[in-house]
Amino acid sequence: MKNFKKQFGAKSTDSDIKLYSQSKNWKKGKFLNLEETSMSISFWEIPKLLYKQFTDKEKREPAKPIPVTPFNKAAFLSDDIEFKYIWYGHSVILMRLNGKTILIDPMLGPNASPIAPFKTKRFSENTLSLIDDFPEVDLMLISHDHYDHLDYDSIKRLKSKTKEYFVALGVKRHLVSWGIDPELITEFDWWNDATYSDIKITFTPSRHFSGRGLTDRAKSLWGGWTFKTQNHNIWFSGDGGYGKHFKEIGEKLGPFDFGFMEDGQYNEKWHQIHMYPEESVQAAIDAKAKKAMPVHWAGFALAQHDWTEPAENFKIAAQEKGLDVAFPQLGELCSLKDDNDTSWW
Repeated sequence: MKNFKKQFGAKSTDSDIKLYSQSKNWKKGKFLNLEETSMSISFWEIPKLLYKQFTDKEKREPAKPIPVTPFNKAAFLSDDIEFKYIWYGHSVILMRLNGKTILIDPMLGPNASPIAPFKTKRFSENTLSLIDDFPEVDLMLISHDHYDHLDYDSIKRLKSKTKEYFVALGVKRHLVSWGIDPELITEFDWWNDATYSDIKITFTPSRHFSGRGLTDRAKSLWGGWTFKTQNHNIWFSGDGGYGKHFKEIGEKLGPFDFGFMEDGQYNEKWHQIHMYPEESVQAAIDAKAKKAMPVHWAGFALAQHDWTEPAENFKIAAQEKGLDVAFPQLGELCSLKDDNDTSWW
């Protein structure tokens, strides 16, 4: 397979470990969650899960590829005051904020398991080519190093048009191994912040894990991002299970005008690292988000639920709890004032 070894990224060096060990979230040779967290999968259950993952796909994937609205560059770049965003399925968010183009977790490749013997095929077609129409990316943010968020092919294709990178602590080594200038990359521990073009960006905790191979589990951090300007306060939750950190994020950095909430690829076997839709809604409320939309769905079948279930259950729970929601179609250019809560799926 072409570039197979490159897919793994880079192993942590002694100097990397020395840097990571300065974090209070690094203990006994790895990064830890704020709460005790585990995946309750026994060795004997793995073959059955893998068989279902790669064979039983009815209702777990759409009957036809999900179309993506063509990119309108002029509309996206117009009006530097209004916050605008485009969702490309799963957790890919292209934003326009304070006159800057920001791209979060740009996994636009066709396969979420490039090192596995079977493909995890994307629900939309030719998504890597979307990058060719993107404007210059002022800032790229990476929440963690899993394959469904950090994609080698996407990073290589975006390299020539990306000015700067903000990433979770430990992710830098992967980007450098793929040819990204280390001077362009800033790493963040939880609660670290930086001001970029009058946007205060903070890396927030989540309850998850990391790793691209057998030997690098929890050797890089995971989390979400907040974006605070004079006019807006936006939150991207990042991957992770429900926990006390959501209220802390709301107390320290909220309230938020809008929250991109992880919702999808959940299972009772790994419930502590991925939220159920009802928990995703509650997390948005805990963090004081005025409006929210589910992400981490409509991209890949990484769990055994129906592909539309995350959105359907998110909508029901949001209605019950009085949370304003958004359900944009893939590629649709949106703003906070848009009334886009229709069940397009």
